[in-house]
Amino acid sequence: MRLVFAGTPEVALPSLDAISASGHELLAVVTRPDAPAGRGRRLVRSPVGAWADERGIEVLTPERPREPEFQERLRELAPDCAPVVAYGALVPPSALEIPRHGWVNLHFSLLPAWRGAAPVQHAVLHGDEVTGASVFELEAGLDTGPVYGTVTDQIRFNDTSGDLLERLATEGAGLLVAVLDAIESGQAVARPQPHDGISLAPKLSVDDARIRWTDPSFAVDRRIRACTPAPGAWTTLREDRLKLGPVRPIANGPYLEPGELRVERAQVLVGTATTPVQLGEVRAAGKKPMAATDWARGLRLEAGEKLA
Repeated sequence: MRLVFAGTPEVALPSLDAISASGHELLAVVTRPDAPAGRGRRLVRSPVGAWADERGIEVLTPERPREPEFQERLRELAPDCAPVVAYGALVPPSALEIPRHGWVNLHFSLLPAWRGAAPVQHAVLHGDEVTGASVFELEAGLDTGPVYGTVTDQIRFNDTSGDLLERLATEGAGLLVAVLDAIESGQAVARPQPHDGISLAPKLSVDDARIRWTDPSFAVDRRIRACTPAPGAWTTLREDRLKLGPVRPIANGPYLEPGELRVERAQVLVGTATTPVQLGEVRAAGKKPMAATDWARGLRLEAGEKLA
C-alpha cells in the first residue's frame, strides 16, 4: 500500500524502520514542526523528521492537521492508509477521511486501558503486571476506535517507563506492519473496544513527578520508575531540588520517618510511610548525575534531616 506515516519522537522510529523494510511504499511523513532545544534554543527537527530527511522522504510539518494546505497535499499524495505512532496532535475528521483505509494508530496499552498521552507511565505508576500495544482505527474520540490487534508484555519489577516503552516500540512495530499487511489483503478485522475496563492516562506533570515520601515504599518506587526518564522524579533537600533515579525498597530496613535520610557507608536510605528505600542515582541542580553515596559524601547532613 501507499502510506503516509505520522509520528514525532524517537519511539516511532522502530515502526518507520519496519515499514521501510516491508513491501509498502512510504510516500511522506507527517511530524510536529521543528522545535527549539538546547541552551541556544535553536530549531531542531523531530526524530521522525530527521529519519525521513536522511532518506530523501518528504516531510510535512503542519502546525495543525486541520490546515487546508496540509490536507490538500495529503489528497495529492493519495495514500491508501496513514499509520500513526505518537504523532502528538489530534487529526480532524476531514483529514481522517482522506486515506482510503483511514488512519491506524499504534498505541502503547491494551485498549481500552490507559487511553491518552502517557499509557506506559500510568501502567508503571499503578502497578500493572501486564501491558502491551494495540493497533486501532483512528477516529474523532480519544483512542476509542476499533482494534485490529494487540501484543502483550509483562512489566518487570524494575522496569522504568523508558525501559518498557523501548520494548513496546519494537514489539508494536511488528504488529503495525502485520495489520497493514492484513488491511492490504482484505483480511483485517477491527473489533469495537469493550465498554468496561476503560482508564485514562493523561500526561504526567512536573507536580505528578514530585515524590510523596508519606506514600508506602512500593508507591514511591513505582512513581520514580514511572517518571523515568520523563518528566523526571524529584524531591527537595534544604529547599534545593534533587532529581532521583530508580530506588530499591528495603524490606527489613530500619525505621525512618517519611523523608528522613540515613547515610551509611555503602548506601543511602530514605524513610517512607512503611519501610525505607535505598537511593540509586541523584542529580543536584546544575550537576551531573552521581551515585547516592558519592552525593551524600559531599554533604554535611544533620541528624534527622529530611527530603521533602
